[in-house]
Amino acid sequence: LRLVAVVRAILEGEKAAVLKRDHHLPLSFHRRQEELKFSLGLQRLQHRIREIQALREEGSGRDGAMQSPMVPRELPNLILEAVKELEAAKQQVLKRIQIWKRQQQLAGNGAIFEENLAPLQKRCENLFEVYLQLQQQVMAVSTELGPELLPRLLERFNEVLSSLVKR
Repeated sequence: LRLVAVVRAILEGEKAAVLKRDHHLPLSFHRRQEELKFSLGLQRLQHRIREIQALREEGSGRDGAMQSPMVPRELPNLILEAVKELEAAKQQVLKRIQIWKRQQQLAGNGAIFEENLAPLQKRCENLFEVYLQLQQQVMAVSTELGPELLPRLLERFNEVLSSLVKR
């Protein structure tokens, strides 16, 4: 019993030290900061999609043929940047899902579990909406992308969707 009392005192001391160290920034601040980063990433991604759409519309004439020689060179780079940002946003969502799962596990051991699933669901829905918009833009310009880039992009799209669904 003396050993249990000593271990308990040590653990409570460590808990107090951790709470004292992290007291200046509450957990809600970190969550809000993470939410703002995610929202900013989605806004950047939506801006990229609008750029792709504008570039596509600028480069195509009435008959759908490409008129500007600059468009085919800029478009793949813009799409690759957008896909890279989509994957970064996906990683943020997966990280948040992992944190939620861990908190749920700890709740089984008596930890406080206040996490609401609605914000996480909203994140997934927003990411999926942007995913669909980007995929539509890629499919609309599939002929300009070439036979080697399109399969790679589609594979990356499938990986994003499957990892979200699996987690």
